[in-house]
Amino acid sequence: MAEPQTKNPAAKTARPELNFRTLLPKDLEIDFVGKRKLFLILSTILNVLAIGLYFTQGLNFGVDFTGGTAIRLRFEEPTTATALRGELGELKLRDLTVQDFGEHGREFLLRFEIDEGEQMSSISETLTALLAGNRGGEQKFEILSIDSVGPKVGADLRQQGFLAVLFATIFMGIYITIRFEPSFGLGAVVALVHDVFITVGALMLTQLSFDLTTLAALLTVIGFSVHDTIIVSDRVRENLRRNPKAELENVINRSINETLSRTLLTTGTALFVLFALYFLGGKGLEPFALTLLVGFITGTYSSIYIAAPVVLFWSNRSRLAS
Repeated sequence: MAEPQTKNPAAKTARPELNFRTLLPKDLEIDFVGKRKLFLILSTILNVLAIGLYFTQGLNFGVDFTGGTAIRLRFEEPTTATALRGELGELKLRDLTVQDFGEHGREFLLRFEIDEGEQMSSISETLTALLAGNRGGEQKFEILSIDSVGPKVGADLRQQGFLAVLFATIFMGIYITIRFEPSFGLGAVVALVHDVFITVGALMLTQLSFDLTTLAALLTVIGFSVHDTIIVSDRVRENLRRNPKAELENVINRSINETLSRTLLTTGTALFVLFALYFLGGKGLEPFALTLLVGFITGTYSSIYIAAPVVLFWSNRSRLAS
């Protein structure tokens, strides 16, 4: 008679080892901190260039911040910005600009100033009558949108937008200071200022419109950059607690390498969407998409090459290791 087989409880509960794929090797050892001087010099040059662009070219503020009127038109038959500007000449619109939106000469953006209290309905009717008259009385076009902001409101919005970016940066730094320690808060603030300068510099270089939508994208960049900085900072703190006697430079390098795969995956997937938005979303979304594109790239860069060196320079080891 065969003996009954003995059951092994351990075999019952044993689970197969999970083998997740990673984007980068687990034993990656890139010396990020060792190259900090080179990248700090590069970042300083880029920031100086951005400041220079501010005083030479400046931002191309949209109607939201300057005041005035923006009208989007779409024509059935293609035309040119020069021809359209000539048609509108008899209206004597102040500071008129005509921008081709790239829809094969069919879609245009008109921007001009209006006097305080002037009725938009009368401007729309006058514009419609003029363009229809030039086309044999037929309205072979449509007005897609009309946006109008008074000069005083535009100036107020511009000031409030600047304060929103300033306070967002300061309060993010305060939060990280409380959550970690002052050196991390200082590193985050320096990195955020760097990100804002580079992103705004790209907008000045391309002269894309800076309006409320672009401002919202800029605030999103600040939140994204801080998120990356917090991930690295948290790993630095964990590694220091495990090995309080380790050199801080080695700990920061190890922490960045350990989180690099996650950083590249998060940023990379976001960039795929933003590239599609930039190239396929049309001219109206270009400023918004470009702001996020440049901001997400520089936000990832600054978390590694700006925030980490500041932490290394200013950190208080006793607090980090506690």
